[in-house]
Amino acid sequence: MTNKPEKPKKTAIRFTREADFPQWYQEVIKEADMAENSGVRGCMVIKPWGYGIWENLQRRLDQRIKETGHENCYFPLFIPLELIEKEAAHVEGFAKEMAVVTHHRLVAKDGKLVPDGQLESPLVVRPTSETVIGESFAKWVRSYRDLPVMINQWANVVRWEMRPRMFLRTSEFLWQEGHTAHATEAEARTETATMLEEYKKLAEDWLAIPVIPGEKSESERFPGAVETHTIEAMMQDGKALQSGTSHYLGQNFAHAAEIKFQDADGGESYCHTTSWGVSTRLIGAMIMTHGDDDGLRVPPTVAPRQIVILPIARDAEAAALVMPAADALAAKLNAQVAFGNPVRAFVDKRDVGAGEKRWGWIKKGAPVIVEMGPRDLEQGTVMVTKRTDIYAKASEAIDTFAAAIAQTLEGIQAQLFAEAKAYRDARVRTDITDLAAFKAFFADETHASGGFVRAYWDESASSEESLKELGVSVRCLPYDQPATGGTCVLTGNPAKKQAIFAKAY
Repeated sequence: MTNKPEKPKKTAIRFTREADFPQWYQEVIKEADMAENSGVRGCMVIKPWGYGIWENLQRRLDQRIKETGHENCYFPLFIPLELIEKEAAHVEGFAKEMAVVTHHRLVAKDGKLVPDGQLESPLVVRPTSETVIGESFAKWVRSYRDLPVMINQWANVVRWEMRPRMFLRTSEFLWQEGHTAHATEAEARTETATMLEEYKKLAEDWLAIPVIPGEKSESERFPGAVETHTIEAMMQDGKALQSGTSHYLGQNFAHAAEIKFQDADGGESYCHTTSWGVSTRLIGAMIMTHGDDDGLRVPPTVAPRQIVILPIARDAEAAALVMPAADALAAKLNAQVAFGNPVRAFVDKRDVGAGEKRWGWIKKGAPVIVEMGPRDLEQGTVMVTKRTDIYAKASEAIDTFAAAIAQTLEGIQAQLFAEAKAYRDARVRTDITDLAAFKAFFADETHASGGFVRAYWDESASSEESLKELGVSVRCLPYDQPATGGTCVLTGNPAKKQAIFAKAY
C-alpha cells in the first residue's frame, strides 16, 4: 500500500514564501490593499490601509524626535544644482539617481505639449537635503550661542530607481530626515548614537522587527559622511534590509556650506553636523518580517484597526440586535488604552458575506477579528481570532474579552517579535570561518538556506570588492564585538572585528 501525497495546504495568497518570495511579497501588498503602482514608472499610490500604518509609525517617531530636543520644519523640494555641486562626494554618490528639472513651462507644438523655457540653472528634485539645509544653517549660525541646531522634516524625496519595488525601492518615497549642527565632535557623535538608538527602539518596540545595530563599512557609507551607523534586519528570505541610518558628517558639509561660528574664545570654528532618516521602506520590512502565506500580519502598535468586529446577521431582525451590540463593544474597546494610545476598534458593516469579510481582514493583517451573531449575544460571548493563529478561533465572554484587550494586543505584539527574533537568530551563521564555506553558503539559492554570516573581516577594500560576484555585501560591523581578534573569513589575514555579511535589498 502506498501513501498518498499530502494535499498542499490552501493559502489565502496565491504564491507562498517558499515557492516565490518576490511574487508573494507583491501579492501580499495587493491582497492587503496597501498600495498600487501609479501611472509613473517607479512610483506608487499608498492606499488607506498602507498609509494608516505609516501614520501610526510616523506619529510615534515624531513624538520621540520632539522629546529628544528636535523641532520640525520644512525645506524646498527643488535644490539648485550649484548647491549640490559644492559637496563633490555628495554629487558622486547621488548623481545617477537624481531627477533634474530643466524647463519651466509647456507649449503646444504640432498637436503635442513639449517642454519650453529652459532654466538658466537646472533644479534637482530633492534626493536628500544636506545641501539646501546646509545653506540655511550657514545663515542661522553665527555664534556658539546659536548651537546646537536640531531640526527634522517629514517629506518626500526622489531617487530614480531602475528596478522599483513597492515600499522597498520606489522613485518617490516618504521619509523623515533629521539634520543637526553642533559646536563639538563629541556632541555630534552623541547625537548620531542617540538617533540610531531611537530607530532601534522604533523597529523593535513598535514594528516588532529585531535589528542588528552597527557601523557601515567605508564603501557603504552615506556619500560625504565620516561614519554611517545602521540597523539591519533579516527578512524571511534570509536577505538583509537596511532599516534606518544615522550619519556623523564631521565638518565636511560645514566646510562646503560655510557653516561656522564664533566660539567662546572669539575664534572661528566649523560646525560638526549629522543627518539621520527612516522611510516608508520600514513598511516593506514589516511585510517581509511578519507576513505569512495567508497575507499580512500587522503589529498592533501600527495597525490602523487593531480589532475588527464582524456583525453576523442574516436578516433585518438579527441586524437590529447585532449592530447595536457591535457598536457598544467597539465603544467599550475604544475607551481603553494599549501601548499608550486609545485602542482602535472598528465595526465592519459592509453588505458582504461573513466569510469574505473575515478572510479580507486576515489578508490585511488586522491583529484581532471578532465575530458576533445573535446566538453569541444570547450566550454573552464573541468568537475571537488572533492573526497570529487564524485556526485557533475561540469563544470568549464579551466582558472578559473587552477587559483583557490591552493584554491581548500586547501578547500579539510580543509573539510577533519573538517569532521574528527566533527566525533571525537561527539564520545567523557564526560557524563559517573560511572562504570556501562562505562561498558555498551564499551560492545556495534555496529559500531554506538564506541568512547572515557573522565572521571576522580585515576591513580591506579589496576583500569587500570581491564580494560583488556573490551578490553579498558587508551590512555592518556590529557594536557587540568580541574581546579578541580572529582570522578574516575572506582573506585569511588577521582581523580585529567581526562583520555581518548578507545578500540585501
